[in-house]
Amino acid sequence: MSEYQYYEFLAIDRPLGRSDKQALRAISTRATITDTRFVNTYGWGDLKGDPAEFMARWFDLHLYYANWGTRRLMLRVPNRFIDVSALGPFLDEIDWVTVRKAGENVIFDIVSDDDPEDEDTLDEYAEEEEAGMLASFVSLRTDLIDGDLRLFYLLWLKAVEDGAYEDDAVEPRLGVGPLTPLLTALATLLRLDEDLLQAAAEGGAAQTATSQDWDKAVAALSDEDRTAFLVRFLEGDPHARTDLKRRLSSTSALGKTPQRQALRTVGMLRTRAESHRLDRQQACAKAEAVKRKRAMEEIEKQRRERIRAVAARGEAVWRDVEEEIARRNASGYAKAIALLQDLKALAAEKAEAADFRLRLMAIRKRHAQKARFIERLTAAEMASDD
Repeated sequence: MSEYQYYEFLAIDRPLGRSDKQALRAISTRATITDTRFVNTYGWGDLKGDPAEFMARWFDLHLYYANWGTRRLMLRVPNRFIDVSALGPFLDEIDWVTVRKAGENVIFDIVSDDDPEDEDTLDEYAEEEEAGMLASFVSLRTDLIDGDLRLFYLLWLKAVEDGAYEDDAVEPRLGVGPLTPLLTALATLLRLDEDLLQAAAEGGAAQTATSQDWDKAVAALSDEDRTAFLVRFLEGDPHARTDLKRRLSSTSALGKTPQRQALRTVGMLRTRAESHRLDRQQACAKAEAVKRKRAMEEIEKQRRERIRAVAARGEAVWRDVEEEIARRNASGYAKAIALLQDLKALAAEKAEAADFRLRLMAIRKRHAQKARFIERLTAAEMASDD
């Protein structure tokens, strides 16, 4: 398998300036560089720069993929939106996630080095390159800034799958549900067990604020605060929306749905995952059985149509058999034997099996010198008898 590496970086909060792009171009002459994006692939060689430094200086998101199994996702968010000290329950047992400060930001560096088990999955990542694989994770960063910690729950869940926790350990929050396409994409990137993911998703469903809820919360703001936020929106402040949501949530009932379910243990999650696995395997087996049945029904339908056609043509089919044998090649022998098998089935239906055997014996006698034909015919007769 040839080597393939993919690097992509996105600038979200602040577009790249002219000097930024010049600095990046000095690092790579082949990369695609825009005001918000840096992307390059390598069939040999490597990026002549440190991705961690790229993140500290210029970018908010990074995705690295190599076809030998390594995947890396980095997210940079402002310090003021993340309480790193509260992430211990999620990350304390994980050595493949690094958290580091970079000025007014914090960078989360996630590395998955599992061996690739499914070449099709790797090919899917490569095929998505032109569309920009990283774009699908922009909302993940937005949700994190808004206070959604389910990203870290998925990291914790991967550690559970890897055996980092005993059965009596308790989940750090109530599940990862409801699952979204974005969370599912992250789980795929992490190669997270799908049954364990489904078990975790059974907990965590949260109440979603309605437009009426937001109307009431906004109406409760002072005129001064509403004006200040409006000005920030007009000026293009990338975090105005997040600050507004946090203000509204802190001064109203938004986001304060009481937790009615108890936190689950790792053992409970593993038990539910095994239940999901058995259900999925049974469903797959049932679907496969239905698929096989339909395939057999289609084969039988085609066989019946062939036999009807053979019956309609009568003696002409026997002449076709002789013509195909006379070709003295593999294709001709195969066609002749297929016709003979249909003639045999027709004879059985019409109670003329004895007559068929006599005619078949005559064919064997006439073509006894055609060793390959006789060999194929004998094999076909044995298979048919089985």
